[in-house]
Amino acid sequence: MIYSLYHYYDANRGPFRNLSGLTADEAALLSRQLVQEGRTFASRRSEDYMSIRRGLEAQARAQFIAKGGQPRTAYPHYMTLGVCDWLKTWYENPCVLRLDWDDIREDAISFTYGDLFPTMRVQDRKPYRGQVYTKKEIVAVIEAYGFPQAWNANGEGGPERYIEAQIWDEEEIRRFYA
Repeated sequence: MIYSLYHYYDANRGPFRNLSGLTADEAALLSRQLVQEGRTFASRRSEDYMSIRRGLEAQARAQFIAKGGQPRTAYPHYMTLGVCDWLKTWYENPCVLRLDWDDIREDAISFTYGDLFPTMRVQDRKPYRGQVYTKKEIVAVIEAYGFPQAWNANGEGGPERYIEAQIWDEEEIRRFYA
């Protein structure tokens, strides 16, 4: 089966703008601006969001390496596996970029069943919690549980609303938007 990857972003900012690529001071300043503006999903994030995010990204990266991944960056760029229209609500002027998952090297992409934050932090004993998956592994997870976008589009079934893809190579991404 051929899967597609989707990147949701604000047209005013452009694709693949990544807080993790900023210094701690730059990320804190931008985060404060987003909170003050109060117009987007990001404005609801806590003050410790970036420190938590960086810790979770390091944890995901280590798991991915243990499974044979070869990340070329310290942090990933984020996409979803399959469409998730809910993510359009995060932005004032939403745009979507679509790629075939075969366009990204297998050793440069990992997945979580749900957003990285709840996947790694929620303690509800679901078997996909705390896990990072390779391409081959996520196919088996989809066969077992389906796409969260299909069974949990409104979020009533838990925090998993989509399958997140983490792209660990800036050059893989630049080919499509530079």
